[in-house]
Amino acid sequence: MSARSPRRCMPVPMEVRQTADLLERRWQLSIIYAALSGAMRFSEFAEAIAGISPRMLSERLRDLESAGLIERVVLPTSPPSVEYRLTARGRRLAPIVEAMRAYAEGP
Repeated sequence: MSARSPRRCMPVPMEVRQTADLLERRWQLSIIYAALSGAMRFSEFAEAIAGISPRMLSERLRDLESAGLIERVVLPTSPPSVEYRLTARGRRLAPIVEAMRAYAEGP
């Protein structure tokens, strides 16, 4: 009998873990998907994401803004209005979101 040497696995990089921690929070990927699909106003996100409460949507948008994935832009209108736009960093998640959508569609 030959003894198998144990496999050596690479540890999960801190950057991967940090990104996963952010994206694993409920609704985050849905918000990013909605933003990639054109949602910019709070009401558009609320309409696109069935089941999310206004309080949770507001909290998650703040989380994504803090992470540098979405920017909050106050428009100089009367009364002022707000739009949320993906940053370049947020747009780099598009291939991941698209791969998840394709995976869900099946073979």
